[in-house]
Amino acid sequence: MAISAKSIQPAIQADHDEDIRELAGSHILCEALVREGVEVLYGYPGGAIMPFYDALTSYPTLHHVLTRHEQGAAHAADGYSRATGKVGVCVATSGPGATNLVTGLATAFMDSIPLVAITGQVARPAIGRDAFQETDVLGVTQPITKHNFLVRNTDELAAVVHEAFRIARSGRPGPVLIDVPKDVQQLKTKYNPSAHMTSEEYLNAASADVPRPTPEALAQAAQMIAQAERPLIMAGHGIILANAYAELQAFAEKTNIPVITTLLGLSCFSETHPLYLGMPGMHGPAHVNKAIGLSDLIIGVGLRFDDRVTGKVDGFAPNARFIHIDIDPSEMHKVKVAALPIVSDAKLALAALAETSVQSTKSAWLNEVHSWQAQDDERQRQIPQETSLPDPIGILAAIREATNGDAIIVSDVGQNQMWTARHYTWTRPNSHITSGGLGTMGFALPAAMGVKTGVPDASVWAVAGDGGIQMNIQELATLQQEHIPLKIAIMNNGYLGMVRQWQEFFHSRNYSETPMTGPDYVKLADAYGLKGIRVTRREDVAAAVKEAMETEGTVIIDFVIAPGANVYPMVPPGSPITNMIEETAKENS
Repeated sequence: MAISAKSIQPAIQADHDEDIRELAGSHILCEALVREGVEVLYGYPGGAIMPFYDALTSYPTLHHVLTRHEQGAAHAADGYSRATGKVGVCVATSGPGATNLVTGLATAFMDSIPLVAITGQVARPAIGRDAFQETDVLGVTQPITKHNFLVRNTDELAAVVHEAFRIARSGRPGPVLIDVPKDVQQLKTKYNPSAHMTSEEYLNAASADVPRPTPEALAQAAQMIAQAERPLIMAGHGIILANAYAELQAFAEKTNIPVITTLLGLSCFSETHPLYLGMPGMHGPAHVNKAIGLSDLIIGVGLRFDDRVTGKVDGFAPNARFIHIDIDPSEMHKVKVAALPIVSDAKLALAALAETSVQSTKSAWLNEVHSWQAQDDERQRQIPQETSLPDPIGILAAIREATNGDAIIVSDVGQNQMWTARHYTWTRPNSHITSGGLGTMGFALPAAMGVKTGVPDASVWAVAGDGGIQMNIQELATLQQEHIPLKIAIMNNGYLGMVRQWQEFFHSRNYSETPMTGPDYVKLADAYGLKGIRVTRREDVAAAVKEAMETEGTVIIDFVIAPGANVYPMVPPGSPITNMIEETAKENS
């Protein structure tokens, strides 16, 4: 939408007139980014955004990463944001440059990731005339952004930038797009940096307005918790976004309630904690889904009850009442009707609940679930694994051992994602990063690149299938040019694995268009000036991971796994999550 600077925030009286300068819009854009604390941005230049790139060389604190595709830029900014908690920034030109950001923006939107995307636009007189590389990017991105702006006047540019960052960060985070016509970037106007609050200043001033639970809601919640015999805490991505790790643990320990975490909630609660149970849903372990089926109280924090979690909705926790805590009021009652909806920041709500709840020592429920878990683990151990090829669980165990469990793992989408979610032991807070809501193949490689630039001292592994890795494989060139040292594990089964698994279970083994070929990844790595390793034997997995860790720079490991490997358990679509397809010895023979 077109906006006026006055409609964004009240003007602030300038205290230092000497700070007022006449600058082109392109320089004002850079100045505003610097004031917002931006250190890195990912993008790809082109005609309509060229004035910005011309100005960028005058701002050495703004490090630009030249990706090889705009989708890669959006995913890299997404990964940077998820890993650091800061606003990620990506840049593209008009037309095809802007539309190439769409998948990345939709990915961030579905997972509530704060991004600011800056796109060039054709000059104002040409807008609406089908000019070269013109696209109505506002119309295209309106459904997949929290807000978007078309800047029609240069003197509004700084205010728009600060407002975009405020919107991206506040409440339920999300992506915001700023579309800047080329002539708006070129024209000069007076720029006064002290005339507009940064998003940090604005949010600090408005901190008292952050939603928090009422005393009445806390009292009702404490009563419901005290009365429950089979309660569960279901923790989602909102725990990570709110940095509520300590508050979640304190609440769980005081009430002695078992904790399950959604896909995007993984790594918000240590999996070695005695109260931790696992991940629920379509590929959740049997004991977790059984516990949900028998629970009488679900305390859902920072989650939206996604269909991959609930399965058939009326079969999800049919005996339970729900306390739903989320900062976004639109999530209340959307999927499951909450007996007690609490619109609140997760950190504030959990801290308050820990204060008001009664200390509990009841352990019968927890012991019961742990007995199911032990039975399930023992059944899994009895299933023979006869293949000599590397297996996904062993690959993940080797990565964890080589990194002492302190790595950040960025998984792609498909079987590799579910194996990683289920079988890596998450103990480092915010160490699990993946595309949840949109399920975007091609996410892992560029997102991991963003994670590593945001957290350079961390060990970062990208885990992908041979389908997903090929979708944004061009970003290997970016890794080489930027000297970004990633470790990449490809689970290569020669199929679009998850689609093949569905075809096996639900389409009479009609493997239509799922067998696929790929490059020689060792040769490909060498072509990009990187190191490649190919592993075809199970006994060589640990050594390959160790070699990757000891090698400077990016290393690609091509793990050749069994073509027919499946993810277990699996809930058939449209079924209750207690109705699971489980692995058997026959299936491994």
